[in-house]
Amino acid sequence: MNFRRRLDNVLSGTSPGGDVRLEGSAGRFAEAALEQHRREGMELAFRARWVALAVFAVMLPAISSLSTALYYEGLVVLLAIVGWLQRRMARAGRSRLELLLVFADILLMTAAIAVPNPLQPLDWPAPMQFHLEAFVFFFFFLAFGTLAYSWRTVLGIGILTVLTWTVAVVLTWLTSTPDAELAAAAKAAFGHSQALLDYLNPNSVLPWVRTQEIVAFLVVAWILSTTVRRFSRLLMQQARLERERTNLARYFSPNVVEDLSRNDEPLKSIRTQDVAVMFVDIVGFTGFAAERSATEVIQTLRAFHARMEAEIFRHRGTLDKFLGDGLMATFGTPTAGETDARDALSCALGMTEAIEAWNAERELEGEEPIRVGIGLHYGSAVLGDIGENRLEFAVIGDTVNLASRVEGLTRQLGVRIAATDAAVARAREESVDGKDPAAGFANLGAQPIRGIERELEIWGHR
Repeated sequence: MNFRRRLDNVLSGTSPGGDVRLEGSAGRFAEAALEQHRREGMELAFRARWVALAVFAVMLPAISSLSTALYYEGLVVLLAIVGWLQRRMARAGRSRLELLLVFADILLMTAAIAVPNPLQPLDWPAPMQFHLEAFVFFFFFLAFGTLAYSWRTVLGIGILTVLTWTVAVVLTWLTSTPDAELAAAAKAAFGHSQALLDYLNPNSVLPWVRTQEIVAFLVVAWILSTTVRRFSRLLMQQARLERERTNLARYFSPNVVEDLSRNDEPLKSIRTQDVAVMFVDIVGFTGFAAERSATEVIQTLRAFHARMEAEIFRHRGTLDKFLGDGLMATFGTPTAGETDARDALSCALGMTEAIEAWNAERELEGEEPIRVGIGLHYGSAVLGDIGENRLEFAVIGDTVNLASRVEGLTRQLGVRIAATDAAVARAREESVDGKDPAAGFANLGAQPIRGIERELEIWGHR
């Protein structure tokens, strides 16, 4: 592969051994995030470029003659035009046209430094241009390149600058005609010190100084490209983690995701704590599904679960699992709060309101209304991770079983929400604003619970 193709690969991102790539959707998500940051960085670079050019445009007339200022003002305008063209591309290091524009930048800067001002003929040899030590202006291009978050762009600028500058130095050295009078005058004045004479010789391009410039520029370009490459990797890793967190949030409630993201270890050790447990189920769903297509059934379930999930998360609950046409939710997991039972009651009421609003929409569409049963209990449960590699945060125990049985009572009691006395009593204890969180609930007395030896006092809401 020739050098041109290698350099084009460096700037276009097709060279072997490039940035670490992420596979699949995570890779696409990370690449999209990095591309967005690059675009924002390039926009910032373009603005910084125009500010710098504006400063030079204003400064030039104040520090130089009119002929000198006009020449360099023209170069400033050309640099501004090149910058505008690069902004139109807005994709750092992706095509040969952009490579050409980067080269145009460097060529213009080299001409401004190495070529004498044609509007102001000077009576000194061409090598004297290099004695002005204007090479430092090339570092602006490196700085602008870092804002684009592209290590290839930075490294490409470094390589192109060194090549262009080397060619300019060599051509000047080969084509310039030494001024014998100046050489003689310099020798007469500084001949006592060969080192001083070599440095002040107006016919010399000072090759050792130019070598230092080239080496220093390449080293800085390499350091900056390495830094930008490392930053790009960190950005892609952060984008991947954010993608994983987003995907995780599709299956777990926000509080579980937050706890998972903060801890290196799984969700704490196995423990026992008081939680509120809720079961929700669509009443008569078996018959409903038997009369409809699979597509309609799934669409109905998705709409139902979306509304229930929203209420759970709105009331700081955890969606434990979907159960076909129902679901299980907990309040006070993974960390117990001060209003878990009250949140559970409020969530249940919010669910019934959401179902009523949904049924109003369904009625307008000629659809059958949806009826739900909601069961609540508050008590002690066992919390912890189960599984070896693929973990599931589980809430188990008699409290969970009892909440499920209470939900089953909603049919025979003719209520939409059934809650144990323990859940209602705890919710009232948690009330701090004087409002009864169980307002609208009626005491339905002691009820027999399947699988439970004693009867439990149940509260219902129709």
